[in-house]
Order: sequence, then structure tokens, then C-alpha cells
Amino acid sequence: MTAAQRGARERMLVGLDIDGTLIFEDESPSPGVYDAIAHATRQGHEVTLATGRSWVGTDRILELFDMRPEYVVCSNGAVIMERRPDGYERVHVELFDPTEVLGLLRTHLPDANYMVELENGGRLYTDVIGEWTLINADRVPFEALAGAPVSRVVVVSPGHDEEDFAQLVERIGLNHVSYAVGWTAWLDIAPFGVDKGTALTRVREWLGIAPEDVLVMGDGRNDIGMFGWALDSGGRAVAMGQAPQDVKDAAGEVTASVDDGGAARFSTVCSGSSSPRPGGVGRMAHGPVD
Repeated sequence: MTAAQRGARERMLVGLDIDGTLIFEDESPSPGVYDAIAHATRQGHEVTLATGRSWVGTDRILELFDMRPEYVVCSNGAVIMERRPDGYERVHVELFDPTEVLGLLRTHLPDANYMVELENGGRLYTDVIGEWTLINADRVPFEALAGAPVSRVVVVSPGHDEEDFAQLVERIGLNHVSYAVGWTAWLDIAPFGVDKGTALTRVREWLGIAPEDVLVMGDGRNDIGMFGWALDSGGRAVAMGQAPQDVKDAAGEVTASVDDGGAARFSTVCSGSSSPRPGGVGRMAHGPVD
């Protein structure tokens, strides 16, 4: 029995990327997504977010779509939030010592802006990072970033593109951390072996959902690990129509672009009535790796 067939009557775990999948750059929703989430939730499926955003930038998206999942995956899998009667609390946080990574990056990117996320969700940054939400964030000297274990390091260097970052990572050998290169000038570094898929593994097990009853959707290179995790267990992975080709290649299926409401089609996937269809290229969401 396929995941699509099982999805018609079994509870599914649906893990959705945010930027470029559910919303546009201005945080307005992609067409049909609000209704699709409501429809899948009414069917009893667990629809949640799996994002590179910190929690402070994620909770407002839950409000936008009236979502109240039991768990939410943030910071590219380094943080899992659990629903409580009075809100959400961190139930699992992955940490690493950023000292060596920061030193290597500073040597090669002396003019970049840096940010780290602490265990309690607080953040330290060296300079304003684009339109980064600076709630619960403090500006500090670069040397203060390595004062405690962190769940992520974000590097912003407007003078470099994703190819530059990919070459830099290979050259300096960041093989003891996980990393994701953003659309423009972002490098997001997490503890070794941690990505959205590793966090969703915990969520799926906590919820008691079968491995094959999983659907994930995204548009970025930080979604590739999540795609592989879903497919390896017999689940489904869907790339947005505007995603880079290597992201599409990693997914089992491709839906329409964010402009054309590609994510809204997952409600029919959950009901087992149809599969996403390829779509055209839409506008991309920019900002931190999502």
C-alpha cells in the first residue's frame, strides 16, 4: 500500500517549510494555503512547520494560518517547540561549541555579519542582518558570540552568493557541523548531523505516526535532508516549482510555484485523491535560510 493510499485514512505528519513554500517575501500567504491547512487539519492530520527560522520568527506564521500543532521544528531542526496550555516551550534543543567555526569563518569573511542562537532562544549578533527580527536579541562584539554553546550560527555576507559560500565551506572543511546555503548571501550552520529531517523523526515518533505516513514540502537546499528522510521511510517529499534543480531532484515530486499556490495542493495529497503537479517559476522568498 502506498503512502498516498494510506493517507486517505491514516493520520499523516505533514511538515511544511515556510518562506517560499507557504508565504511570499512580505509574509502574505500563497494562494489557497490557509484553506488547505484547515482542510488537512480537519481530516485529523498533524500539519506542522519545519523551518530554518528561529521560534521568534515562526510563531507569527502559526497565527497567520491558525495552526496549533503539537510540535514545531525551528532553526533547521536544532529546536523543537512543544505546545502547552499557555503557548509553546522548547522541548528539545541541539547545541554545539561555535568557537572553531566562528574563527574559521571570520578569517575568510572578516566583513560579514554574524549571529548565534542560544539554548534559551536568545540571540547575539554583531550587526543588523537584513530584515532579521531582533526581538530577544542583543548586539555584541564578535568575540562574545562564542561565550556559550549555541544551536545555530548565521553568517550574512552581501558580497557573496550561494556559490561563493558553497566553495568556502568546501575549502575550509566544515565537516563537523551541518550547514545550509541560502538563496542570496546566507550561511546557516547547525550541530553536526542535525537538519529538519532529524527533528521530524523525533516528532513523528512522539506522535506515534508511521514512517510511511509522512509528507514534507519545501523549496530550499536546507530541505534536501528532510526530503531524503521522508523518502527513505516510504513517505512523500514535494519540492516547490521555483526550487533550484538540485532541490527538485532530491524530492519525489514537484508541485506548482509559490505564486501559483503549489503548497495548497497538499490537501489533496493528504486525502489520497491526487498528486502535486509541476508548475512554473514564482517569486522566491529571501532572508534567513528557511
